[in-house]
Amino acid sequence: MDLGTTGLGKWPPPSHAAPRGVTILGSTGSVGQSTVDLIARDPESYRVEALVAGRSVELLAEQARRLRAKLAVVADPGRYHALRDALAGTSIEVAAGPEAVSEAAARPAHLVMAAIVGYAGLAPTLVAARRGAIVALANKEALICAGELLLGAVAEAGGMLLPVDSEHNAIFQLFDPRHRDSVDRLILTASGGPFRNWSLADMVEVTPAQAVAHPNWDMGAKISVDSATMMNKGLELIEATLLFGLPETKIDIVVHPQSVIHSMVAYRDGSVLAQLGTPDMRIPIAYALGWPGRIESPAARLNFATLSALTFEPPDADRFPALRLARAALATGGLAPTVLNGANEAAVAAFLAGRIGFLDIARVVEDVVSGTASISTPVESLQQVQAADREAREQAERASKHYAPAN
Repeated sequence: MDLGTTGLGKWPPPSHAAPRGVTILGSTGSVGQSTVDLIARDPESYRVEALVAGRSVELLAEQARRLRAKLAVVADPGRYHALRDALAGTSIEVAAGPEAVSEAAARPAHLVMAAIVGYAGLAPTLVAARRGAIVALANKEALICAGELLLGAVAEAGGMLLPVDSEHNAIFQLFDPRHRDSVDRLILTASGGPFRNWSLADMVEVTPAQAVAHPNWDMGAKISVDSATMMNKGLELIEATLLFGLPETKIDIVVHPQSVIHSMVAYRDGSVLAQLGTPDMRIPIAYALGWPGRIESPAARLNFATLSALTFEPPDADRFPALRLARAALATGGLAPTVLNGANEAAVAAFLAGRIGFLDIARVVEDVVSGTASISTPVESLQQVQAADREAREQAERASKHYAPAN
């Protein structure tokens, strides 16, 4: 799939004369709230088809009223009545449950912001892709678990996939797929997380509160923990190979603590192109909302006269084994990335619940990946992915018990 060359005439930039229809999957999460903020700054350029949340009824109802959404959906069916009551007296439709989430993705919006965290976002993201929408992908797990299925659906339906992760969004802006052979390598930058300079002995004592306190970015708990273990960078490595069609050997990871350079593309003539900006997710989100044009963003601008030094260092493979696990999963192929992701989600949940230690997250993931017999099986269907994900989570739960702290 040639990212960046399709759909330029099919989808004009949003404007008051031609508002862009938008659905936000995961509107109450970090990315979702930033998306709502940007749309609310220019509401006449957008028509909000649907907003989807997990359980946060009060915030969802507030967003739906603010953006005059046609439909509000809460994934938890037990929260239906609360949402209905919160939107009583409005013309906004209300629905609940997993099927309603997928139905929201099927509604006729030009762009679907896929911002549901984790594997749960895969099914509705596929629905949006299969109807030919612009899929603004903030859910990296959908691509990790079912990359070929998702990319195939986008291509078959004539849609578009816009990466919203700051790193892949940066590369998207710099990468010319017509000249892929001219690319020497992609360079993904990583902040290094809150434990970049911690010793292994100190990391043993890391608490969930410390792990979710990212030094640069404002993110949800799961993504923040992935940043702290550097599993997020491992997942992004897999994502980059799928998005840009380059082998793993041409993708480097470098720790850049200031989070000013969001990623780079190095070309064979020695040129290196970098995308810079303040660490504010509204920048890549604004790029997706405005593509193929650009819209105004309230993010702070870089002041090069006062900008501090930009530093870089290699990641420490011993303290952050998640990078090794991700590269191994990519080399194995098949269902390996699906198993890696499912085991990681379960292990992170166990850590946040206090059932395992911080360093045990990678240990649980490695136990599951090494213990799955069918891990190299090619991915051919969503049902196959769902079964592999379920098995990986069950194995991770069993593995977590071996690392549970003694009472």
